Amino acid sequence: MPASTSANNLLVLLGLLVGVAGCGPSNNRLPVLGEKQAVTKTVNGKEVVDSVDHTIPNFRFVSQYNDTVTANTLDGKIYVADFFFVNCPTICPKMKTQMKRVYDRYKGNPDVMMLSHTIDPEHDSVAVLKEFAENLGVSGRQWLFVTGLKEDIYEIGQKSYMVTAAEDKTAPGGVVHSGAFILIDKEKRVRGVYDGTTEEGVNKLMGDIDKLLAEYTQ
Repeated sequence: MPASTSANNLLVLLGLLVGVAGCGPSNNRLPVLGEKQAVTKTVNGKEVVDSVDHTIPNFRFVSQYNDTVTANTLDGKIYVADFFFVNCPTICPKMKTQMKRVYDRYKGNPDVMMLSHTIDPEHDSVAVLKEFAENLGVSGRQWLFVTGLKEDIYEIGQKSYMVTAAEDKTAPGGVVHSGAFILIDKEKRVRGVYDGTTEEGVNKLMGDIDKLLAEYTQ
């Protein structure tokens, strides 16, 4: 997908998500994005319907270190998620250059992680992901590159992180995906979506990471 198309789609998505969430920043706090979900609770012996924020559900993938990564791995962490593939001929190199900026800025911060999902698990094996991470200069577990079943990766991308991830044989590399970076808070809520192909978009992301970190120190 051309970077310009990705950026345009991202702007549309941002407007939609903020509209759905029905809230904006208050007291310098970031909004919670996504459609609220109805849940049934029992209160004083009676069933009542309440609404809760959209959250990232549990998942199960495998990292570049060949170990299991679940939602619990990110417990107590602010993290940035994205979708890519190693042989991507279009926007992925820009995305990884920009995500490396995030990694370098927050390296060693125990509250911040990065989670990159390959959307080409048939090619991007554990060994391929490990080599890719090492070539980027990434070590340790602060930035995890994960693979798994293709249907699980696409489903969590589209339904949970609310970004495009789909096969398209007419597209360069055979898949289309968003260039978005998604900011997730410690409660697994989506707090921002940013253009991961541009310096400007990632500058905004890092500013919002700082705001989110501040929320947890107040």
